[in-house]
Amino acid sequence: MAPDTREAAARGKDPRDGAAETELGERLTIVLLTYNCAHRLSPILAELLALGVAIIAVDNGSCDQTADLLRAYHGIEVIALKRNIGAAARNVGAQHSTTPYVAFCDDDGWYERDGLVRAADALDSHPALGLINARIMVGDQQRLDPVSAEMADSPLLEQDGIPGAVLLGFMAGACITRAEAYLAVGGYDPEFFMGGEEEGLAIKLAAAGWKMRYRSDIVAQHRPSQANVTKLRAFGLRNALWTRWIYRRPATAATTSLRLLAERPKNRDWLVGVTLALRGLPWALSQRRPVDAELDRQLSCLDHHRPSFREAHRAHRITSESTQQ
Repeated sequence: MAPDTREAAARGKDPRDGAAETELGERLTIVLLTYNCAHRLSPILAELLALGVAIIAVDNGSCDQTADLLRAYHGIEVIALKRNIGAAARNVGAQHSTTPYVAFCDDDGWYERDGLVRAADALDSHPALGLINARIMVGDQQRLDPVSAEMADSPLLEQDGIPGAVLLGFMAGACITRAEAYLAVGGYDPEFFMGGEEEGLAIKLAAAGWKMRYRSDIVAQHRPSQANVTKLRAFGLRNALWTRWIYRRPATAATTSLRLLAERPKNRDWLVGVTLALRGLPWALSQRRPVDAELDRQLSCLDHHRPSFREAHRAHRITSESTQQ
C-alpha cells in the first residue's frame, strides 16, 4: 500500500489508541554507526543503553579498539565490518533490525528517551510519515544546531495533517525512520560514501511518497568530535553535484550545480571535489532519474530559502567553537 493510501486510511484514528501503551523497545531500535572512536565512546554508550531499547552497533572497519569496546557491553549487537563503507553501513544495521522504526545515531551523540516515544507515536499515528528529524542540541552548553533552526523555518507548506515542519532533507545522525520506507528506497547509496549523503536519500523518500518532518519536541544530543570533518569536505561537494545530476530536472540541475560551484571556497577541497564528481560523471548519468516537476519545485524553494555555504559554514563554526570553550 502506498504511503498516501495508508495515511488516508488512518485519518480519524485517535493517536492514543494502543500506541502509547506499546513499549518503546518493541517499536524502535537504535542503529549506531562507529569509526575509530574507542577513546570517547563509553559516555555515549552509557546514554544509549539507558534508553532501554535494542542497539545495533555497526562498526565501519575501525583500526582501533572500537569493536572490542562495543563487544564488552551487554545489550549491544555488534556488526564489525571489514572495511569502511561509509553511510551504507547504516543500511546493514537497518536490515538487521526487527522493529518497525529505526533511530540512527552517530558515535558522538544520543537521543532523549521522551522524544523517541513521541517519534514512535507519531509514526504509529501517521502511516505516510517516513522520517522524523530531531532537534539537535550541541555540547554541554545546549546550543541549538544551526541546521535545526533552518529546518524549523522550512518554507514548505503542511498539507497532510502531520505535525512538524515539512522537510525534504535531514541529518543522518539525528533521524528516526520507518524501516519499511528506508529499506524500500534502498537506503544510502554506497557510491556516495559520506559527506552530504542524506540529500539523495531524502529525495528518494519524497519521490516515493513518504513524508518527512522536523519536530522540536524530539531531541538529539550532539557532542561533535570533529574527527573526520575536514576529510569529508571534498566528498560533500562531489555528492552534492552527483545528487543534482541524478535527481534534478535539466534546468535546475544546471543552475543549482553552477550556484554550488560558485559559492564554495576555491581551495584544495573544491578542486578535489570537482575532480571526483567529474570522474564519476558516467556513473551519475547512468543513475539519472529526475524527480517530477512538483517535487523539483519544492526542492528549488528550499534552494532559495537556505543560507549560502559561507553563511552555513560560519554558523557551524561558531557553534562548534562555543562548545569547546
